[in-house]
Amino acid sequence: MEFPNEWTQKEFLQNKKRLEAEGIKVVLIDTVLSPIENANTVIYNPYELKNEPEGSVFVFYCDSGKATLNRLDEYKKRFPKHHCISLRGGRGYWRINMSVLDE
Repeated sequence: MEFPNEWTQKEFLQNKKRLEAEGIKVVLIDTVLSPIENANTVIYNPYELKNEPEGSVFVFYCDSGKATLNRLDEYKKRFPKHHCISLRGGRGYWRINMSVLDE
């Protein structure tokens, strides 16, 4: 499967649900030490992230989404066995009450 460089929050929630049903782990990664309320986030730690299952999807976020998008090539080089995506709008556009329903 080909992954884009960015996901919106809605795309993240939809794809996380679908991919995890297929057995693919999706990890929301905090690069600014500011966790998103009511979201299961992991602090950016390259040594720990390399231990995640091969093929996992890493979704990086910062405050606005710009820094993680600019560093996406760096993340892709650092984690060649994983899929790296930036969260569009970062934590600033995250809506804590947004959820996806089963179709």
